[in-house]
Amino acid sequence: MNTLTNEMKRSLKELDLGLKGELTITSDMEDLSNALFLDQVPTSWAIRAYPSLFTLALWYADLLLRIKELETWTSDFQLPAAVWIGGFFNPQSFLTAIMQQMARKNEWPLDRMCLQCDVTKKAREDMASPPREGAYVHGLFMEGARWDMQIGMINEARLKELAPPMPVMFIKAIPVDRQDLRNIYETPVYKTKQRGPTYVWTFNLKTKEKASKWILGGVALLLQV
Repeated sequence: MNTLTNEMKRSLKELDLGLKGELTITSDMEDLSNALFLDQVPTSWAIRAYPSLFTLALWYADLLLRIKELETWTSDFQLPAAVWIGGFFNPQSFLTAIMQQMARKNEWPLDRMCLQCDVTKKAREDMASPPREGAYVHGLFMEGARWDMQIGMINEARLKELAPPMPVMFIKAIPVDRQDLRNIYETPVYKTKQRGPTYVWTFNLKTKEKASKWILGGVALLLQV
């Protein structure tokens, strides 16, 4: 985050001096100026940032939220009651850390562990404190279907609901041989709608339908919509 914000400050300061006539306008300054005019994230910022399909205005508002989240966390050094998993540059490292913590605590081999994902019925505001083990995470959206709070399973999407938000999810690490694979859909998690290279993890979510139905529907969890 510091690398990104430092580059933003440096490039904007340089452009400002160039427009004032104190520096010679370079191709990099021109690219930055054009990107700002077209409401696009400048290339020099994007290569130092996280994957995002937002226009510049939305991207900047999102950036400020991420910085605020990090500042809050680093000010008290306590795990938040619910972690905004989409606010990380690298969400995989946070999920891996959950497994490492449980492996050390119980002296389990890390390569024989997996993540268990339980969907709660609560929103972020309802969470008072973090769990003893694992973490509560929020900020996920489901594309291609929705989470039905009444039955606690994946259900058909409603009309005009393109990516309904998920309730808070409880993520904890368990040994592989303890996981229950009955009536579940292995839901891929992606950072953006682009999918593919933005793959993060796979969460096992409950379903009464066959998994093939959701696979054909391209159902996935997204960290940004």
